[in-house]
Amino acid sequence: MKFDLGLEGKVALVTGSATGIGAAIAERLAQAGADVACHGKDDSAEAAVETVRAAGRRSFGLRADLADRQCHAPLIDTVLRELGRLDVLVNNAGLIRREDAERYSDEDWDLLLNVNLTSVFRLSQLAGRHMLERGSGKIVNIASLLSFQGGVRVPAYAASKGGVAQLTKALANEWASRGVNVNAIAPGYIATANTHDLRQDPQRSRQILERIPAGRWGEPADIAGAAAFLCSNAASYIHGHVLVVDGGWMAR
Repeated sequence: MKFDLGLEGKVALVTGSATGIGAAIAERLAQAGADVACHGKDDSAEAAVETVRAAGRRSFGLRADLADRQCHAPLIDTVLRELGRLDVLVNNAGLIRREDAERYSDEDWDLLLNVNLTSVFRLSQLAGRHMLERGSGKIVNIASLLSFQGGVRVPAYAASKGGVAQLTKALANEWASRGVNVNAIAPGYIATANTHDLRQDPQRSRQILERIPAGRWGEPADIAGAAAFLCSNAASYIHGHVLVVDGGWMAR
């Protein structure tokens, strides 16, 4: 018996869905029956669009630099115009810059806070208004293990992801009673472009794997399954939760 996630005919926007976790989430939502608008910074996520269409769902690509606040409202408006509604928002887009804290530049600090945190609030606010009018909707933010830990040489990333976790709770407090679920996923060490340098460093990679009880790096599909759950009817009574998907890292 197939379990129905309740996503048939829903419309989703997944930011940062050109590759990695975002692309996997877009594909998983399409497999569950959702139409998916796919966003990318430097291209319009055409590969993800084709994957969604191959699953028999509607899709189109959006190109926007989320560091620019002027792009946020047009992004939501375009989804509403092209697909008619917006039931699900996945705020996946994010950046990381590594540098010693004493040398961390103002430019990188501002960029990461704008993309990783400000855009999450702005897009949630804009999509939330539409969802609140209808009395239903799902927002899933992508947080991080560094929502709980400080990390090393990533002060802006840690600060922004800590903010994502708290923003998730703040929005849930206001919107849960009005039919909108706001939750987050905190991925562990996932094999994406953001972790390429860590995986190429034999010593650091070994240290990371030694702490993960599952004994492997996570895959984007591991996060996509959790995202589909939080976007589904099965998660209707989950509000303000940060779901850690880390192979057991935080348990050790």
